[in-house]
Amino acid sequence: MMDAMRAVAYTRYGSPDVLRLVDLPVPEPRPGEVLVKVHAVSLNASDWENLRGRPAYARLGGVFRPRRHVLGSDIAGTVESTGAGVTGFEPGDAVFADILSYLGGFAEYVRVPAKVLAPVPAGMSFVEAAALPQAGAVALDGIREKGQARAGQRVLINGAGGGSGSYAIQLAKLAGAEVTGVDNAEKLDFMRSLGADHVIDYRREDYTARGETYDLILDLAAYRPAAAYARALAPGGRFLYVGGSVRTLARVLLAGPLVGRAGDKKIGLLVVRLGVQHIAPLVEMCSTGRVRTVIDRSYPLGEVPEALRYLGAGHARGKVVITVA
Repeated sequence: MMDAMRAVAYTRYGSPDVLRLVDLPVPEPRPGEVLVKVHAVSLNASDWENLRGRPAYARLGGVFRPRRHVLGSDIAGTVESTGAGVTGFEPGDAVFADILSYLGGFAEYVRVPAKVLAPVPAGMSFVEAAALPQAGAVALDGIREKGQARAGQRVLINGAGGGSGSYAIQLAKLAGAEVTGVDNAEKLDFMRSLGADHVIDYRREDYTARGETYDLILDLAAYRPAAAYARALAPGGRFLYVGGSVRTLARVLLAGPLVGRAGDKKIGLLVVRLGVQHIAPLVEMCSTGRVRTVIDRSYPLGEVPEALRYLGAGHARGKVVITVA
């Protein structure tokens, strides 16, 4: 094994220009840990937020400077070595994980607790496995587990053209729902290709002001008052905040329960269960072809800044992945 590895690191918040390709020591796995040789790592909104230090909650890992210097959380690769006490994994095993609590995926090797790893299903590529963890968890919880989408319901997904949204459209259609996807104009045809019955360009129309109501709204980019979301919900409907402004988050948490009460509407935050063990149903759907993973672009490790710039500009249709080894 090499003594040094390549990694993409940063020491201050900012644009992708603050990222540097550097040489770092290869970490040694401690008891209960596994050293993974990274083959692929997918990008998420959390990477973009942690890079910039915005919104404010992105600085929980360091108010003035980032405490962890290597981003990247959805990884897939092979076991390089194991620490003391690790059972169930051997060198060469294909594994994937969500390491949002640890980070370090934008590197040739990463040290992670064995408990967060799962085997890559037979027939699934490293790129496909790396795309699943966070995006899949949001979609599965938002549409199926917490959203409880059912046949005949009207479901709207705001931000439906990205990674989580691409899975969410397919899960809602599998549930038998009528699906409306909202995103920018360049993603309208993409959302239709995934099964969306209706599409909206958010730059031209405000979905909360169209006079249409929905049984479930999964909002990945929320920036409106809680009253606007209540207006767009049918009686008994449910609104789930996933991402957006801190101001909207506060409105949803404080005013959401009050404004929704009149129409028996639920307006709240989607608390996502992170960890690949929670997305087993979606992994099985992807393995059997019932749900497909869409990879928009792949970049080599040295082009992480370009990949994040593309993601942050809102261009990504589905997932953007870094191929490392």
